[in-house]
Amino acid sequence: MNANSPIYRPIQALPDHLISQIAAGEVVERPSAVVKEVLENALDAGASQITIRLEEGGVKRIAITDNGRGIPPEQLPLALARHATSKIASLTELEHVATLGFRGEALASIASVSQLTLTTRTANAAHAWQIENGTVSPASGAPGTTVDVRDLYYNTPARRKFLKSEQTEFGHCAEVVRRIALARPDVAFSLNHNGKTVDHWNVSAIDKRSAQILGESFSSARLPLDETAGPLRLHGFAGLPTASKGRADAQFFYVNGRFVRDKLLTHAVRAAYQDVLHGDRYPSYVLALDLDPALVDVNVHPSKIEVRFRDSRAVHQFVFHAVSRVLAQTSATAFGTVPAPATAMSTGKALPWITGEQATFASQFATAFPAAQADSAAYTGAGTYSDSLQGMGVAQSLQNYGALFQSPAPSPSSALAARGNTLPEDEHPLGFALAQLHGVYVLAQNSKGLVLVDMHAAHERILYEQLKNALDQNSMPVQPLLIPVTFYADEVEVGTASEQHEILSTLGFDITAISPTTLAVRAVPALLKNADAQSLARDVLRDVREFGGSRVLIDRRNEMLGTLACHTAVRANRSLTVTEMNALLRQMEQTERADQCNHGRPTWVQLGLNDLDKMFLRGQ
Repeated sequence: MNANSPIYRPIQALPDHLISQIAAGEVVERPSAVVKEVLENALDAGASQITIRLEEGGVKRIAITDNGRGIPPEQLPLALARHATSKIASLTELEHVATLGFRGEALASIASVSQLTLTTRTANAAHAWQIENGTVSPASGAPGTTVDVRDLYYNTPARRKFLKSEQTEFGHCAEVVRRIALARPDVAFSLNHNGKTVDHWNVSAIDKRSAQILGESFSSARLPLDETAGPLRLHGFAGLPTASKGRADAQFFYVNGRFVRDKLLTHAVRAAYQDVLHGDRYPSYVLALDLDPALVDVNVHPSKIEVRFRDSRAVHQFVFHAVSRVLAQTSATAFGTVPAPATAMSTGKALPWITGEQATFASQFATAFPAAQADSAAYTGAGTYSDSLQGMGVAQSLQNYGALFQSPAPSPSSALAARGNTLPEDEHPLGFALAQLHGVYVLAQNSKGLVLVDMHAAHERILYEQLKNALDQNSMPVQPLLIPVTFYADEVEVGTASEQHEILSTLGFDITAISPTTLAVRAVPALLKNADAQSLARDVLRDVREFGGSRVLIDRRNEMLGTLACHTAVRANRSLTVTEMNALLRQMEQTERADQCNHGRPTWVQLGLNDLDKMFLRGQ
């Protein structure tokens, strides 16, 4: 008989301790899960100071002490019972959860796989009380609660074997503490491991707390963001592209104070950074989304790290546009400072995806940058690019090399003389041109020191933004297909095409079902008429299904415009006059995202006077 054959038994109720251990498999995946659940309970209890003590990566011991409200002694047995909580009492409250914890599973699950002692004292109690192995007894302790978890998984040795090394488990625990500490700068945290203090954060503002946790490299290269639209508010810091990393380990997103890993939010932020990141780099950010609890479902998974939004498309669009706007600010890093938070009001842009105003896809993604000046000699070396752009008002915006420099600018000598040899920081942060180096770089002087500009990369970004703006001034041109492109589709794709027909139309697509398993593409955006209609349709349907909208069109369009801008931009080894170089600097100061070309490479760097002094050992 096969040893793996199932054993047939009559249906019977499982004992409580086995039910708790099954639940613990979902809630208590590793020591860091214990730390997360207990910290959330401490914050829900109003704690302003929390100490976390770990031994052997949390496997041997996890002791978390807070100064919160505490628990009355008569409620201690319920505190360790399954599905017992003080945070919700009805379905209505479940749909409006405003606390971090609410399921009533955490302490019961932890107690089922460890030796747990809970010591607590309320503010008006004469002394503390503790519960251990179901027995409540008097104890000593300050107001607040201490949860002491020892020998995790002592009674489930098979589960314990799956744990990693002590250092790895401690790393996961420390990461959980940092995430929560980042969300609550109004609370002091102290983290100890094997008797040594590893981290300690006093109560501070979010800018200081984020600098302490993410380091000076992030704090010196971040843009503050605080934008509100209807019931949504997004605030925090978006790292400059120069703060990007090779791994996605500096991305912190919070929904109503809860750290989440949500693919919709991650996609929205990544899309906003797409034009300014180089290669496979990942942006760094600390962002918090606040909204009515009724608009988000946090009861998706026992770990509560996933959420589901009632209107996912509105949230996606709001986050994307908010981050895009703050990244579009220019001259932010010229003097080592960052601009004030960007808001919809300050940029003069409405938010139709929140207010319900009907708007086309193109107008939703339009920029406020002034349109490029027309040029009679349009660039024609891009072949099909120019063909696709004809008739849309884009080709006429292309400029030949000399047309960029048509605005005369003062020479550096006359500018310095007029200002008494000084350059104010609020005027022309990129300074004035001095010379051209090897036909590639522009050297300029500003009040901080020396500025080096890659003239091709800078001009490429200028033209790229002008092309995007010129195209956005027009409605979305549609190209009907003479012969519809048909392809096999599964039930989900067919359903998406039928349910989201209106959104697909605003994107410039006509996709209809001609059978239960076949879709026909009858029209595509004119700009992408030469693209593979089948793969394009599949990509758009996937995005619309997952995010309520699609960036495929914008991404494909921008890729083509980026190539066109690259071919059109002023080339290396071309000699520029001082007037032309100054005109380029002024254009950079007025162009969105001018700190990077559209491939994500920097367009300019600053060398301060202190840096130059160090090179020549001045003052030493």
